[in-house]
Amino acid sequence: MGERLKHKDKDQLERWIGTGPKTFTLLYAITGDGCNSKIFHEKCDGQGPTVTVLYNAKGSVYGGYSPMSWNSLSTSYSSCTEAFLFQLYHDGNQKATKFELKPGQYHYAVYNNPNYGPVFGYEYDLFTFNNNVTRTGATFPLNGGASFGKSYEMLGIGANDIHNGNFNVTELEVYRVTYNENKQGRPWREFDNWKTKDLARLKEDILSFKLLPGLNIDEARIVMIGPVGAGKSSFFNTIDSIFRGRITQRACSGCLAQSVTTRYIQYSVRTESGSSPKFILCDTPGLEESAGLDVDECCYLLDGNIPDYYLFNQKSTISPKAEEFGVYPTTQGKIHCVVFVLDATALDAVSDKVVEKVKNFQRVMNDREIPQLIVLTKIDKLCEDVQKDTSYTYKSWKVEEHVDKASELFGLRRSNVLPVKNYEKEELLDVNINTLTLLALRKILDLVDDYMQNLIDRQKFGQMKICEKK
Repeated sequence: MGERLKHKDKDQLERWIGTGPKTFTLLYAITGDGCNSKIFHEKCDGQGPTVTVLYNAKGSVYGGYSPMSWNSLSTSYSSCTEAFLFQLYHDGNQKATKFELKPGQYHYAVYNNPNYGPVFGYEYDLFTFNNNVTRTGATFPLNGGASFGKSYEMLGIGANDIHNGNFNVTELEVYRVTYNENKQGRPWREFDNWKTKDLARLKEDILSFKLLPGLNIDEARIVMIGPVGAGKSSFFNTIDSIFRGRITQRACSGCLAQSVTTRYIQYSVRTESGSSPKFILCDTPGLEESAGLDVDECCYLLDGNIPDYYLFNQKSTISPKAEEFGVYPTTQGKIHCVVFVLDATALDAVSDKVVEKVKNFQRVMNDREIPQLIVLTKIDKLCEDVQKDTSYTYKSWKVEEHVDKASELFGLRRSNVLPVKNYEKEELLDVNINTLTLLALRKILDLVDDYMQNLIDRQKFGQMKICEKK
């Protein structure tokens, strides 16, 4: 039986209920169990505190919380002070509101009747259904009703602004609510243990990365592309800091309205011993609606025509006639992987024109079969738990939600969206920030290796074709 209630909505209900972390266990859902009062009581009676949630086709979600068990032994009201009604969404828009009992109405908090589904309030502020309701098309036309405001203070919000003026629902769920002192969110992405020895192993994996022989490529080139202020330069600085053993600021970064980076700059990472891993991170100016790379410049960049430290000119783009243009690029100079860097807190602010730019870039990247990923920065600003402890990243539903949103925005696989926390205000290295960053970097290098293997295969196929012609 699938759950409709989202993680963030459970968190909101948990805060309203109070008294610590909660586990929500789905007991009853009318789409799977049937909209029947007998079945409701069989599944929900004696289960302790519960949350009843109703969903309609307009995207409105509302319901009630009862701190006491439902029962079908008698027809009576149950008295308490902690029960409340709520709404989570109206017309698909989040609108989290809690409606508490009015003074003097505590004796009418919930109503038990063997022939009724969940009922809240005197004269039935929220009466879900009576006996049995048959599905009609995609909805259940509940035969209860809502006289909001009798026992619960509705804060001036009318019924239409809660259930859209009708009592037809696509789902009704009842969850058992239990206190869970040791509540641990299940990771939404599998990862190794966050320990110092695992960090050392990650670093060793990356330092031992090698290019496949026979391609005449000494270093993999990974280009970073993204909107102004997304954190491209800071992502390189974070990687460089990890291998240098101290916080570095080799790439200029900041929080200006316009891009701090104005040139195409190729950065090699340096280790404490002075050696360099076999990859280069290439920084680019921030994307804007009318500035940053255009499609032609993107093609030239991917093909290795643009030289290191080239200064982009907003008034005119580079062309094959330009003196700096590399007419005969080598395989070494081409881009082998693209990383789109996005600010997790600003995904909704990415303009349609910038998204369109990126989609055009992706078409030429796909033509060249160049792998693409997203590095999602500033995740600590999404979630207090991540802000306190970066190792919580893969357990945070807020981060997961933004990973999904970034995946949809650029049409890339969810597994290719890599959440990170760049070094920004820190003075010392942090093992959790380092681990999260290196997990992302290892994924990037895995895709580089896949790309190189494809080059080898195409090279072999081309040689076979030549032999066949001979």
